[in-house]
Amino acid sequence: MTTRRPNLLFIMPDQLRADFLSSYGAEFVSTPHIDALAAEGIAYRRAYSPSPVCVPARCLLMTGRDAIKNGVLDNGHFLRPDLNECGIQTWPQILSEGGYLTAAIGKMHFYPWNAPLGFEHRVICEDKRWLSIEDDYFHHLSAKGLRKLHGRDHAGYQENRGAIICPYAVEDSWDGYVGGETVRFIEEYDDDRPFAAMVGFPGPHCPYDPCAAAMEDVATDKIPAAAAFVPGQDDELREANIRGNLGDWNGVDYSEFTDAHKQKVRQHYAALVKQIDDEVGRIVAALKKTGQLEHTVIIFSSDHGDMLGDHGLIGKTNFYEGSCHVPMIVRQPGGPSGVVSEDVVSLGDVTATLLALAGIDRPTYYDSRTLPGLGLPDPPREQVLGFVAGGLMNTDGHWKWMKNTATGQSHLFNVDEDPLEQTDRQHESTETRAIAARLDGELTRQMLRSIAAGGSDRSIGNLPLWDSESFGQGTWQFDYPSATPG
Repeated sequence: MTTRRPNLLFIMPDQLRADFLSSYGAEFVSTPHIDALAAEGIAYRRAYSPSPVCVPARCLLMTGRDAIKNGVLDNGHFLRPDLNECGIQTWPQILSEGGYLTAAIGKMHFYPWNAPLGFEHRVICEDKRWLSIEDDYFHHLSAKGLRKLHGRDHAGYQENRGAIICPYAVEDSWDGYVGGETVRFIEEYDDDRPFAAMVGFPGPHCPYDPCAAAMEDVATDKIPAAAAFVPGQDDELREANIRGNLGDWNGVDYSEFTDAHKQKVRQHYAALVKQIDDEVGRIVAALKKTGQLEHTVIIFSSDHGDMLGDHGLIGKTNFYEGSCHVPMIVRQPGGPSGVVSEDVVSLGDVTATLLALAGIDRPTYYDSRTLPGLGLPDPPREQVLGFVAGGLMNTDGHWKWMKNTATGQSHLFNVDEDPLEQTDRQHESTETRAIAARLDGELTRQMLRSIAAGGSDRSIGNLPLWDSESFGQGTWQFDYPSATPG
């Protein structure tokens, strides 16, 4: 099948940090299929998630607006159910109106979990921690007499700090199921419209549960050690991290987190990455088999990373490199090939890029902008500004300014010279103090703009109330919410 406009395929594993792909320098695991996308396209070395938490990252992708404007800074919040009445459409809605069939396969992390949010076709395999959800994956397992498993259902879960082995066949694992359903979607696709599909792999998110065979593909002795805990810098973050993971959703006690624990977790995580790479290979093969590969733009990225023991931490929700530095790869038929870009880019830029590749103008309220190097209109970014409930960030891809709102601490790192972020440079010299002040000022200005725009749903509009007869007579009504997004 051929189309005048390209198919759009956005592949997004959950919690994949950039340095666990061989195309991003990992020497301990081979990811040839993802590497091939980079070799045939453009790989962005300085890509960041501006909100490194599952739900905030997905909401900014859906709306093209930052986390403050969305009012979604942690996993306990979600987009307003009357989003359209506020004048905001999701990118699947926009592309559907523009003549695309939109599909979501795998984890989306929507509230409610079966909300369409503009996707016409959905196959749902939700978060690895949402065991009670009766989604499509639940029914797949049930038909085989299987069930979703909590980490506690596996031997060694606590002892190995969440690193376990999936007892199921690959096709019945979380990521194997999503890969299989994506292949099915591609092979059975017979619509006249081009498709715009988002594929959400639940892995390599914890629990770190690869199938046994994938473990053989990891060179454990080559996995680099985790970045060291920095006393005075990481103490409060680590205490909060321990408390958070004791919750029933996880139930792992990380109060003792040895180097051996960290290496075990990293080995299992790398094996999950290998499994996802295998699924990417199957998806690309299906596109090639059906004659769609050269009519399909493939974007590969992740919602955020995983600390995997760096600074004594596990998971995400901070702006250290392990948590917020993500891969970003675009394979565009007829586009750049074998290009490595050093431009700083945001995960949120996927949204504007999808619309631009479809030839559709983006809404004026977007923070998202098109990725550079693809022949699209926007110039490269100068910085990525990040917001989550626990912190703020401003980075140009070289210098990074972090503010931990939970601890009240701020840090300046040069990630070129200090990729493990061990040395806070803000008080080092007059020059570094000036850099910190500039980055902090830029961050504060955008934060205030976003706070103001985040209240646009409560705007009274442009009516000059000082000269309004209805307002003066007491008959004017406040239309809420306003359909004029900021």
